Amino acid sequence: MDRREVAAVLAYIGRLDPRTIPAGTGDARDQIVQWQELLADVPFATAHGWDVREAIRAHVLDSPYPILPVDVARKWRAYRRDRMERHTDPTPDADPDDPAAWRTELLGTRHAVATGVAAPSSHRQLAQGSVRDVEARLAVVGSSIPPAVRAALAPYRPARAAREAAVAAGQPDALRVPCRWCHADKGEPCRSRRLGLDGHARGNAPRTRPHPTRMDLAVAELARQGIA
Repeated sequence: MDRREVAAVLAYIGRLDPRTIPAGTGDARDQIVQWQELLADVPFATAHGWDVREAIRAHVLDSPYPILPVDVARKWRAYRRDRMERHTDPTPDADPDDPAAWRTELLGTRHAVATGVAAPSSHRQLAQGSVRDVEARLAVVGSSIPPAVRAALAPYRPARAAREAAVAAGQPDALRVPCRWCHADKGEPCRSRRLGLDGHARGNAPRTRPHPTRMDLAVAELARQGIA
């Protein structure tokens, strides 16, 4: 910022926080010199989200202390750091066989992003796709896991395979209800619990098939939903 912009900033600060208004003309001149010395590389505003007035207003609202030029400089550095962390260097248009021109263009792009002149380049950023497109594809495929892959994974997840086989055979999904025998929650497989002489569980291994009481509860729940 130049001296005129610094003077405008100090006038804005004085309007928000009268404690910062200097007592005399000499003090005001010294204040402008000090602020301009520390904020020479800080722009007044950019086209990509930075406005020194917003930084000042946020400080006045959040801090009980009068704002100092270093507070503004730190906010600007945080803004620059955030922009550079979100920036991916695009491939320069210069001839790669000309290292000097290639490097000059690359550094120029980085400087433009850091100073707020240009927006960060995020051409490698993963963007969220259309949910409707994903749902339509799943409706056509039927599942996000192909049948061949599902069959290959069956030996490694027997509980899930048994559940899918039961549902395919028209049986109720037992994992939609909790188990009253082993106290497994909905969606969790039943577990084989052996009680010791002291009454405490000695085993907690997951079962491939649910307990019969859980199956009965699933059948009753399915019948109740059918009646409703």
